[in-house]
Amino acid sequence: MKIKNFAMLAGVAGLLAACGGSSIVEPADLNDQRVFFAFNSSEISDEARDNLLGQSLYMKNHGDVKIQIAGNCDERGSTEYNLALGARRANAAKEVLVKDGIDSSRISTISYGKERPLVQGTGEEVWKWNRNATTTVK
Repeated sequence: MKIKNFAMLAGVAGLLAACGGSSIVEPADLNDQRVFFAFNSSEISDEARDNLLGQSLYMKNHGDVKIQIAGNCDERGSTEYNLALGARRANAAKEVLVKDGIDSSRISTISYGKERPLVQGTGEEVWKWNRNATTTVK
């Protein structure tokens, strides 16, 4: 009986995957969850949205958790420009969580601009990792 139920669940999971089923997964921990951005953009991609909705699911299941979302940029552009862009990225990520039902008072944002790169160096292979919004539990 257990094998039959497992097979049925596996079939349903396969069907959902084939139909473009959700890729929203609740993370085990919110610390250092990151969503990434295109150059000069604060637009949330589909992949980033799925990641954030997984974070939202975690927050719904852990009602006492408060987070901070830090917006980060690559090294290009002025300090002032990147601080503003980092703020837009952090706020865009926060907006996804709030629209999914998370109380905005549980989420603070900060921008580090280009001051805290995730990866040191120059070039697109480095810059793509530094354009992010990083979640940490407070």
